[in-house]
Amino acid sequence: MSVVRVCLLGDFAVTFGDEPQRVSRAGQRLLALLAVDSPGGRARRAGVAERLWPDLPAGRAASNLRSTLWRLPRPRGRVVVRSDQTSLCLTEDVQVDLAVAHRLAAEVVDDAPAPDLSLLHLDLLPDWDEPWLDPVRESHRQRRLHALERYAQALRQEGRFSEALAAALAAVSGEPLRETAHRQVIAVHLAEGNHGEALRQYDAYRRLLATELGLRPSPAIRDVVAPLLGRPIDR
Repeated sequence: MSVVRVCLLGDFAVTFGDEPQRVSRAGQRLLALLAVDSPGGRARRAGVAERLWPDLPAGRAASNLRSTLWRLPRPRGRVVVRSDQTSLCLTEDVQVDLAVAHRLAAEVVDDAPAPDLSLLHLDLLPDWDEPWLDPVRESHRQRRLHALERYAQALRQEGRFSEALAAALAAVSGEPLRETAHRQVIAVHLAEGNHGEALRQYDAYRRLLATELGLRPSPAIRDVVAPLLGRPIDR
């Protein structure tokens, strides 16, 4: 049976099976709020209206919410949001990619096999400017970066260097100033015996850190690469 999917990682999208669904901007904001703020639970209608339209009087915000609910897609009669007089929630059969990504991150942390981590390469609605998204966005970013680093370490220890490097570089791409991510990249290069690549990665990080923040790398990462030259390489 076809399912409704709400995609929040990268770009917003709603699909029913293979069919994309047209959703108004207000509908997108409503679905995103329910997906990130009350996953698997119910949210108060008044609270949702206030957060989506904070500059409007309560009555006008409530009216906007009713209109938005009425305009949501109903693919082949399927309801996406269940509502009553006081609360709202996504229906049980709606799948949200953010929830899938969080399960994948948990599997990596628990050393369980994770067949496809592509969702962990994506941030939560990076182009949206919504204050209520900020804490959830940062929480997801930290969760996915930790998972990618942990997975890179596990793959390196198994000798799966190409996959380990891809995971570590994805973490670097997610936060170029994150030292632990660069250390995972360097560790993979060292495990493969690619000392030049390890030094190149360190030097790129050192220059970026100096340019962006005026800081030096920590002793922990300097100690990793210093033995390659027999001296501290940033002096």
